[in-house]
Amino acid sequence: MRYLIVDGHSVVFAWPELRALHQRRTASAREELVRQLTQYQDATGIRVVAVFDGRGLKLGDLTEPGGIQVFYSESGQTADTVIERLCARHAQEHDLTVASDDLMERQTALSFGASTLSSGMLRGLLAGAGAELQRRLRGHRRG
Repeated sequence: MRYLIVDGHSVVFAWPELRALHQRRTASAREELVRQLTQYQDATGIRVVAVFDGRGLKLGDLTEPGGIQVFYSESGQTADTVIERLCARHAQEHDLTVASDDLMERQTALSFGASTLSSGMLRGLLAGAGAELQRRLRGHRRG
């Protein structure tokens, strides 16, 4: 099973449009990122986990049935801690990729056997999956 683990706030602050949403309303930026990640999961079949610092839903709550899994760090811990724990626990049995601009977090994920990518690389990955899905849909409609 393949998983993409996303450091939510790292991506929110790296992408200008999400950073602008965050300045107006923090939840809007998270919701938009989750929407884009859900589309990626739907297009690729790769399971997506978004991890955010702070309070939100209870740890591990799903945003919707079949949606991506969203974690919020508990009081006294960071999203980095949650991501590192997920890598330590699951990288040997699953194909994990961690998306973050935090170089220390990426190095730690690599040490557990996960792959990593930057928020810029994540943007390209999501765009490519969306384009591929659109191409397949157009082909399906013609056939």
